[in-house]
Amino acid sequence: MTNETTRRARGEGGLRWSESRNAWIAEKTVGYDGRGKRIVKTGSGKSKTAALKALDKKVKAYEAGLVTGSDRYTVGQAVEDWLDYGQTAEGEGTQRENRDMYRLHIKPVLAKRKLGEFRAEEVDRWLEALAAKQSTSRLRHLHSLLNRAVIRAMKRGYVDRNVVELCRVPKGRPGRPSKSLSAEQVLDVLTTIRRERFYAYIALSLTVGLRPEEARALQWKHVHLAPASGPPYVEVWRSVRHHGDTKTEKSRRTLALPDLVVQVLGEQRVWQDEQRQRHGDRWRETAALGLVFTTRYGTALSASNVRRDMRRALALVPSIENPGAWTPRELRQSFVSVMSSEAVPIEEISRLVGHQNTRVTEMVYRKELRPVIQDGARAMNKVIADAEVDVWDMEPLFSLKEARGERTS
Repeated sequence: MTNETTRRARGEGGLRWSESRNAWIAEKTVGYDGRGKRIVKTGSGKSKTAALKALDKKVKAYEAGLVTGSDRYTVGQAVEDWLDYGQTAEGEGTQRENRDMYRLHIKPVLAKRKLGEFRAEEVDRWLEALAAKQSTSRLRHLHSLLNRAVIRAMKRGYVDRNVVELCRVPKGRPGRPSKSLSAEQVLDVLTTIRRERFYAYIALSLTVGLRPEEARALQWKHVHLAPASGPPYVEVWRSVRHHGDTKTEKSRRTLALPDLVVQVLGEQRVWQDEQRQRHGDRWRETAALGLVFTTRYGTALSASNVRRDMRRALALVPSIENPGAWTPRELRQSFVSVMSSEAVPIEEISRLVGHQNTRVTEMVYRKELRPVIQDGARAMNKVIADAEVDVWDMEPLFSLKEARGERTS
């Protein structure tokens, strides 16, 4: 092929054949830098049309303010950049979950796609394929993760538009319906597993309605078993969420404690003192925390610790079928169910469990709710009293000698 040059109109750049590259080269001056030097963009291709298209793409990228190399930037690079630097406000657990979701659902399908060539139709097909196996909430989470990653890439000049925000989230696979213990089953739990070490956690969750993340983060300084005035109470001011904040502002609440919980929390404190002395240097409690519920060595409980110990305890209750299918959050739902059956108004239930408003309570617990009029701790005391269970005569798991000042050296 002989050299050939095609002249173009002024401002359109040039087009020439390159023997060394065996390709057509199209080039155009798009501006000047601070030193007055021309900024030239080039595109190459085996044909004139291909070279001109490549040039046009680079010129548009430059005019859109995209960074050099953006044409090679992939979806995987965008998400990984967001995972590394864009989720610093998230807690460790959420960060791990996001990485797992990327590894399992985004990376195998979308990671190698060039972000500049990414299309909304691809996102739609990806979400629809996942909808057969994933819940709607999981699909929303994945869509949000990908959307935030692309938004970050846009702000850094790797792409000029976000196609993910154009896509709706389809309806996913129906989730496992939530369930709750009946009032009779709650009584069975409270009486059958009295000598189990995890009893205090279960009793507090069933009779006060704390979220699992609130119970795990509860500190002794927020538990008042013998206040100078008024009934015993607990201040629900923390959770294991990022920065220790509760789920919402209204989740910060102060709740009266039923008599049973006052007793078992006293026993829990004695048990911790005994474990601290028994294990000595092996006790690894963080002094600044003073957690109410810990492992036998003083460390904080993980979500898996709670799930395992709760299911092991529920397996001892004859009236509960398939104890391995229950989750810690369903202890809280059981509290709502009992409150409803004991005629507590929906407004009061919503306030007890720390919901933003009654609509949230109705959406989650609609089947259990009935309009009524009592207070949480008083209602639980009534349930236990009606069953003619004397909680003070029940044999405790832990020795109360120390609490009574009878501890021997």
